[in-house]
Amino acid sequence: MGKHHTQEYREYIAKLIVEEGRKATEVAYEFELAYKTVSRWVLAYKEKARGDMFTEQYITPKEFEKIKIQHEIELQQLKEENEILKKAMHIFTKNQV
Repeated sequence: MGKHHTQEYREYIAKLIVEEGRKATEVAYEFELAYKTVSRWVLAYKEKARGDMFTEQYITPKEFEKIKIQHEIELQQLKEENEILKKAMHIFTKNQV
């Protein structure tokens, strides 16, 4: 009687091997799975990842504008933080001399 595992579980196991570089034999042993089963899951994961690479992600002009605005806000915040840090560094180094 075979166990039925969810797609998420299969992908998690495959990720441990593909993304984290763990050995399939060790992962199979650790999770009490057949090595052959784990190998199939890894193969399926790699094929899916390869397919996802070639799937273009399209965004609408409104989505692009929203992302652009978010980036501009973040950039401005980082510039302000940078200026504050420069002033603080100047104050601390001035007092050391």
